[in-house]
Amino acid sequence: MKLKKILSLKQWSHIFSSSLQYIRSPKVAMGDKLLFTIPVLLYWVLPDFMPFIPIDDIGVTMLLMGWFVSRMGRKYPTLQQGEG
Repeated sequence: MKLKKILSLKQWSHIFSSSLQYIRSPKVAMGDKLLFTIPVLLYWVLPDFMPFIPIDDIGVTMLLMGWFVSRMGRKYPTLQQGEG
């Protein structure tokens, strides 16, 4: 992602809504959903470098969310925002 895209509120709102759409969709395989949710949940639950400060947890979640949406967009092109 370019810096302009990283700082774009429109881009992050698209990523957030698309990730929820992919997680809720019955057309997306459970394995694909777990490939995103398991690492995120483990990162939030397990001890990390900055305990009791959720900033790093949120950052990692947002990075994984961006990766998940781009991967699901390539794998399930028919589920793009507004089509499914």
